[in-house]
Amino acid sequence: MPHYRISQLADDSRPLLNKFYRQHRSPMRASGDGLLWVVRDSEIVAGMSLTPVARGYWLTGLYVAPKLRGQGLARRLLEDARHELEGPVWLFCHPELVTLYRHLGFAADPQLPQPLVERLARYQRSKPLLAMGREERTLA
Repeated sequence: MPHYRISQLADDSRPLLNKFYRQHRSPMRASGDGLLWVVRDSEIVAGMSLTPVARGYWLTGLYVAPKLRGQGLARRLLEDARHELEGPVWLFCHPELVTLYRHLGFAADPQLPQPLVERLARYQRSKPLLAMGREERTLA
């Protein structure tokens, strides 16, 4: 099994995460104001973006290379980031991803900060998104 390294990505390396997304034909992009975290072996194999909002973080992207899914990389990525950050984490997801995020410690119908309430309402006009959240350092 490869030795994976998890680290926060420096701002000047942001294009590397976008390249990873493009290689996998993902529509995701590295958030301009987000804190970026990656899992690497010899290259990036998973990435995540956490955007600071209202004393917490909005998870705006979490992607694991398809061939490596099911190995716990998303959990490890979240755990490592959570050791460095304080505050709740919120996300918006499609209904088919609810089970995945529940497995990662998120719960449905969180108390969202007002900026995210407004953003979710706008997004829900065109997409069936659900809000989920996780309190401080509650990963099992």
